Order: sequence, then C-alpha cells, then structure tokens
Amino acid sequence: MREEQQVGLGYPAGQLAKAFTTALTHEDEETRRRAEARVAGWNRVLTGMTGGTLAIGSRTPVAGLPAWVTPEVVRGGFATGEAAAGGPLLPYEIETARRAGIAAERRALFLYHLTEDGLAELTALLDSGRYEITLPEEGALLVVAWLLRAGDRAAALAVLEEIEPFGDRLRFTPRPRDRATGAGADDAEIVHRYSVGDVRQTLGGNRPNRAVATMNEALAVWNPFADELLAHWLETVEDGRVARREPEGWRERGAELLERYRRLAAEHTLCTKHRKPKENLAILRTALEESMTGRGPSPRRLGLLQHAVDSMVRRRGAPGTPGHTALRERQAQVAARPTHHAVAQLLLARLSALPQDEGITSPEALTVPVTEDEARRTGVAAGTPVPPGMRATVESALAAPIGTLVERGVVPSAEVLAELAPQLVSWTTAQAYRDESLRTLMASIYRAFRNRRSLLLLNLEHQVRLQELPWVRAVEKYRGTRDGGRNGAGGAASGARLALRRLGELALQGFPGTIVPNPLLSEFDALARAAGLRVPFVEELAADIFMGDFSPKFADAAKLAADVLDGTLYARYYGIDYAEVRRQGHDGFAALCVRRAGVRAGAYGHGWVARNGMVIEQSQILTTHNLAALVHPIGVDPSPGWPDLARRAFATVCVLVGRLHNNPRPLSTVKDAAYAWRQMVFFLSMCGLEDQIDVIASIQARCRRQPEHVVLRLSPALAGLRHVLTGGHLDGAAAPAEARRWLGWSHRRHWILDRAESLTGSD
Repeated sequence: MREEQQVGLGYPAGQLAKAFTTALTHEDEETRRRAEARVAGWNRVLTGMTGGTLAIGSRTPVAGLPAWVTPEVVRGGFATGEAAAGGPLLPYEIETARRAGIAAERRALFLYHLTEDGLAELTALLDSGRYEITLPEEGALLVVAWLLRAGDRAAALAVLEEIEPFGDRLRFTPRPRDRATGAGADDAEIVHRYSVGDVRQTLGGNRPNRAVATMNEALAVWNPFADELLAHWLETVEDGRVARREPEGWRERGAELLERYRRLAAEHTLCTKHRKPKENLAILRTALEESMTGRGPSPRRLGLLQHAVDSMVRRRGAPGTPGHTALRERQAQVAARPTHHAVAQLLLARLSALPQDEGITSPEALTVPVTEDEARRTGVAAGTPVPPGMRATVESALAAPIGTLVERGVVPSAEVLAELAPQLVSWTTAQAYRDESLRTLMASIYRAFRNRRSLLLLNLEHQVRLQELPWVRAVEKYRGTRDGGRNGAGGAASGARLALRRLGELALQGFPGTIVPNPLLSEFDALARAAGLRVPFVEELAADIFMGDFSPKFADAAKLAADVLDGTLYARYYGIDYAEVRRQGHDGFAALCVRRAGVRAGAYGHGWVARNGMVIEQSQILTTHNLAALVHPIGVDPSPGWPDLARRAFATVCVLVGRLHNNPRPLSTVKDAAYAWRQMVFFLSMCGLEDQIDVIASIQARCRRQPEHVVLRLSPALAGLRHVLTGGHLDGAAAPAEARRWLGWSHRRHWILDRAESLTGSD
C-alpha cells in the first residue's frame, strides 16, 4: 500500500518571501497593495500548516469546515484557512440589518431571513431575479425559501440543519442588483468575456499623455506666438539688419504682444521652451522687452536677435509666405486632433447608460466616429474615429453566441473558452428544473460554483462536486421527468447533449493545437452528466505531485480510445497495442504507462518530475487526453473537417518550435509542441487514407517554408510520420535512423533541442 503524500512548507514559504519582497520594493503602489494581501494570505497558510489547522492536499483542508464550504485559496491550490463567504459584513448585509432593525452580525441576519419578513424578502428576490450570487453559499437561503414556498418543509429543514452551525460565520444570502438575471433558454446562447463595467474601468485608466499635451501646446500656442513676434521684428528690418527702423505704432503693438505673452504663460504651463534663454522665442521676447525701456537691445542682445530672426526665416520662411503658412496649417491640424484621453472620455459617456454588469450586443454602435452633437458637447471634432485599440477594448465585451466570440477573436485561447463556458453550461443544465425561478436560481449557483478555485489535492482525491452542496442536493428531485416537455429532463438532456457537442467542436475548431484545459473538462463533465452520458474525462495531472497512481476513469478512457483508434495511424505511430489496453484492469493501467515510459517503477515525487511527466504523457497518449471521448460517445463533427484541424494543429507546432530558438528555458515549449503534434496525429487518424496523404504533403510543404532551425528540428518527427503512413513502425531495428516518435517529456536532454545545435551551431 502506497504511503500517502504530504505537502511540505517549501512552496508556501517561497511564495511568502516573493510577495514580501514585492510589497517592500515595487515602485507601483497598487502592486505593493496586492502583494501585501498575498503576504497576509501566505502567512495564514503557513500558520495553519504548522499549527495543524490546515491539511493541504485534502478536499477538506480547513479544520472544522465541511467540503461544501468554499475555502479561500491562493496560488497553487493552497487553502488559507479562511472561508471565502466569511469575513466582515458586506454593505448589503449592513443595509439589511439596518432596515430590519437587528444587530449587524451574521447570526442575527441568518435568523432574520427565517422570519416571515425575511422569507418574504427572499421570495421577492426569487420572483424578480434581481440578485447576484458570487459564491455558491449566497444561494442557500434562497433555496430554503423556494422549498418552503413549494411546501417541502422537510427538505428546507434538512438544508438548514447542515448550514445553521455556520450561520454566524458565513453569508447565505445573495447580493441585490438593479436588473434581473435572464432565465430563458435563449439566454444560454449569449455570453460575454468582459462586462461594460470592465470596459469602462479599462478606458478610465487612459490618462492624459503629458508629452502629447506638451507638444500640442507648442504647436497650437507657442509656435503661432513666435510667428507674431518674428513678424513684429521683421517690420524693423532694413538692408537685412533688424532693429534699423521703427514703424509707426510698432512700440504700442509690441506692448500688446508682451501683455498677451504674460497671459499665455500663466494659462499654458506645459511647454517651457519659451522660458529658456537660448531659444529663439525667448530671444525675440527679451529683446522686445528691452526695446520697451527706450534704451533698445544691448549690443549682445542685438546680435542674438539678428541670429534668431535670420535662422527662423531661413528654416521656415517669413510668416505669411506659402511654405510657412502650409507648415503651420499642418501643425494646427496635428494639434487639433483629439487626444486618446478625450476620445476615451467620450466612450465612457456612451457606455454610462448601459447595464454595467452585462456585455455589449452591438459594440459597433458604440465605436462610430464622433457625432455632431458630441462634438458640440465635448469639443472633439465631428467625424473623429475611435482609435483601433479603444475599439478593440469595447469589442472585447461583445455579448454573442460563444462560437461568434471564438470566430471574432474575443476568445483567444482554450483557457478563455473555459472561463466563458459556465455562462453557457449554467443555463443548459438548469433547463431540467421545471420552475422558472428555480431555473434562474440554479443557473446562478452553478456559475458561482464554477468560480470556486480548485484545491491542491493528493492521493487521488477529487474536487468538491456541485451536488455535494446541501441546497443543490435538496432540489435535485425537482428536475423534470422524462416526459416533462421542453423544460423536463428529457428535453434538458437533449439540450445538454447538443451543447456538449457544440462546445467540444468549438474547442477543437478554435484551438486544434491545444489540449483541453482542466476547467473546460469540468464543463464537459457537467454537460455529460446533464445529458445522461457516462464519459470518462481525464484531467491533466501535475508532474510534481504525481504518485504513480491513476483513478479508474483513466483505464476506462483508454478502453474508450481503443474503440475509436484501434488499427489507426495514431495507434501505429505511438506503438499502442489496444488489445493489451483492453485487457488491463484499473490497477494495471499505471503499470502499463510505466512500462511504455521506460522508467523505473516507483520513481516518483520531488526530484523525479521528468520521469513523472513521462508516465503521465503515456496516459495522455493511451487515452488521447479526451479527443476520443469527444468523437465517441459525444459525436463531435467539426465543420472544417478533420484534415483542416490537422493542418492547423501543425501550424501551432511550427509556431511553438520556432520559439525554441535561443530559448533559455525551452522545456515547457517542447512539451506543448509535442502535445500539439499528438493532436495533429489524432486528427489525421480521423481522415481517410487519401486525405492523410494530402495533409502530410501539405504540412511538409509548410515545414519547408519555416526557418532553417525549425525545419531541422521537425524533420525527424516528419520522417517518422511518413514511415508509419507507409506501413512501417517506429519500434525495432526496421525503423529508419532519422525517424523519431515525438514525445514531450524526457529525463535526458531532448533530441529536438540538439538538432539545430548539432547541425548548424545556431543554438
């Protein structure tokens, strides 16, 4: 029996030291403030670990808190010992206590919401939908209110029995909001990455650019004034010499110029060149000031004046000449251009009328050029376009079907897709509840639950599941029956299956060179459960805490992959005997992975991370890391076709391999590139032979267009793929010397890193 692994103090102590250094030394005040919060969090972690109140690695890491309580979690999945729904009262709780005339404390608030008045408030929130749940605990008493209204007193009391001991510590009520949360099935189609409030916060950070403002002041104020001074002195030129004559009224006009200079200097303070004695404008002005005394400029000043006048006329021409006039017109146009800050302020005004916690359905309407009415109100010229960067910021809040967001680049990665998926999945899975207010409530609780940060878990423990929350479990029986119609379980299951297939297709079509991230797998799993499917989705495991064991679902996933891939290009390339895979029980799967990795059994834990990674990678190869499950039983059918996905996965491979050149820390990139290669091989295996030949020809042509170091690194893997396509194998003496099976992990220096170095000396 394997000894259970425990977490040491090294990682949290290191994180504390880093946060402490940042809090003390960083020049940015906001960064220091965030670092101070991290210092407090890591201090709580270390105190709890050394004091025995924290069991890091357990699914119940905080002594005295059941698994359903959302813990406060810091980087790496370390619980701090605090409950996320605890802490000081929030403003809405204080306002509730004031309105109810009770003590401003959690226990009093908990008991108040069980009174007739308190339940009436909760019921009103249920009916209006005007609430926000950011942590799953905040929906508990709303569920109690719904159960009581439904006449299910026993279920309500069962929930209260479990949560009542924590009524003095945790908040179990939602945050009121001005707008109702949508509850229709159509709302499931519309998601957004950023809200209007997020966009306004970003645009609000666009501060005036002092350098640009200084330049504009010089162009719009001081250059024209210097022209007036120059023109004034040119009136005194005779035979090329300045100050040789004094036209009538010259002195009076000079006094007016000096008085205007004093007003301009007091009002326009950004540009200071006019104050520098060696600048032409300052020379012209000080010479005029001396002339106003009646004595005229000193000989030295007169020499400086003559040089300034000559040089200004020589460089730009005299004021009023065509060349000089054209130059000043161009400069005036530049100075008149609205600054980014001014345009940002205008966009903020446009956005202010929209709901701040929602997305934007028509960002194009908000990024049109400045209108005549806006120009009159703001001074920004009509027709001024919104800069591309600001337009992209507004468009990042687009609210649309998730597929549209992927197509338009608002969702740039599989990780971001995983962030948005709960918005889609929450409504899809909630459709099984027949009551509309309950559907809305359960969708909100689902989204809040998905925001819960994962814990660091050891010894094959699993994260807390939604159904473990007492208030979620209490309403499970109110999901519709098989013949429950559109909102019954039958209709909901069909909808969940359709949503699962579409989400899987989006992941593959949008990001064919990326393995499905763990958060997105959680959404796949939720949809599969709602659809009534038993699908063994397998997570990416951390090599630094791997103990050599796999949960039973890994063996199930490998057998499922055997049904999809036995005899295919994928099986031949990776040398998989799927008959052997089918014979393995759950206990034999880990041993098979160890044998395939070629490492010594039991060599796991810290100091053996690379060997751990090699074993984990074999599990990913055997299971296809969920690709086979997406094909069957989920039934994804990507619209571009499998050949297109294979080509685009290879494009990702090329990008990643290109990053290896002169990379001082290349190992993670090698791993990611190998994973993208594996995806490509899988997609190829879904193609017919004719398509396989065509795709391999096209990716070889693409490879030849890459930089030399990329070609050199990829040529062994391509040689291996060609050899397997023509019926060969990569195991044994018959494999060509040049051909390689590309794996991401190695406990020696990886061959792909030596290629360019040994053949070109370029690394």
